[in-house]
Amino acid sequence: MSLAAPARALIQPGAEEALILLKGVWKVFKMPSGTFEALKNINLSIRAGEFVSVTGKSGSGKSTLVNMITGIDRPTRGEVRVNGTLLNTLSEGALSVWRGHNLGIVFQFFQLLPMLSVLENVMLPMDFCNRYDPAERESRAMDLLKMVGLEKVAHKLPAALSGGQQQCAAIARALANDPPILVADEPTGNLDSRTAAHVMAIFTDLVAHGKTLVMVTHDLSLAQQAHRVLVISDGELIHPAIVATWPHLSHAAMRHLNRHLHDLRLPPGAELPPSRGVLVLEGSLQPGTTRPRPRLHLEPLAAGAWHLFERPEEAGHFRAGPEGAWVLRWDESAWERLRQDAPDVVTTLQSHRGGQA
Repeated sequence: MSLAAPARALIQPGAEEALILLKGVWKVFKMPSGTFEALKNINLSIRAGEFVSVTGKSGSGKSTLVNMITGIDRPTRGEVRVNGTLLNTLSEGALSVWRGHNLGIVFQFFQLLPMLSVLENVMLPMDFCNRYDPAERESRAMDLLKMVGLEKVAHKLPAALSGGQQQCAAIARALANDPPILVADEPTGNLDSRTAAHVMAIFTDLVAHGKTLVMVTHDLSLAQQAHRVLVISDGELIHPAIVATWPHLSHAAMRHLNRHLHDLRLPPGAELPPSRGVLVLEGSLQPGTTRPRPRLHLEPLAAGAWHLFERPEEAGHFRAGPEGAWVLRWDESAWERLRQDAPDVVTTLQSHRGGQA
């Protein structure tokens, strides 16, 4: 089994404050034909109150990533810490109890118990976790159903409801114990566009009121409603700056960029090392007073800007601005590896040579 790491994905600044933190997470499944690496060196932080969407092709690792966060599955290697708890250390029983108090999970196929009424389905998590006084549970469940517009069907069985109504009931159930985190795995996958928009409106309102939401979806238009879009490709988490800067590229092309760009923090006034290309994440790069060629015109590069250099030494005519700079860059060797691995990506970049995300 080889765990050769691809280029690391992003842990945001302030990761120590994250509500959800994955560090060096691998998931390897043993198959009859050998091993399958479903997740490869995932590093990710999500802060409280964030709405994060996870998108990618079927089999890319989206659901496996979410299963790490919920504790439904365990990493082969690495750490998963959610709301201060290191999930790797919990037994199955302790995980079940922890999950009931910290997570609300919304599934694509609703997962409502067919023999219980909608109201009883929403009350069930409270009964399981003994979270509220028994006398309060029915009124709390009814309040949640009112919030999602289902108070009039509270006493019906799930089979009597439309697909959209069942999903709204599932959202109410996920909120039963007032968890800080909601995880939704393809929550609109079986809904028409109008009902999907209603579900998204509920999610947006919940985030506005302080919930943290992680949503897996194939629908890019829905994914873009989140604060942050995570793209996973072949088990690798693509750096968000790559997704934002080159959204037109295929996921395979993004994956190549992810493997060859390396981050660098520059203190104020520090010179950019020889580079073939740079993408500014934070701060700015300012051109110096000298020019590598008399007619070469250099513009300041603000956060979100990227630029390719014809020669690596031209990068040395940029310095970090007064606030410093955090950049992704290609050195000469990384650029040559990219040229060998993905010449079409290099051609695409060279056709523009620079721009703003």
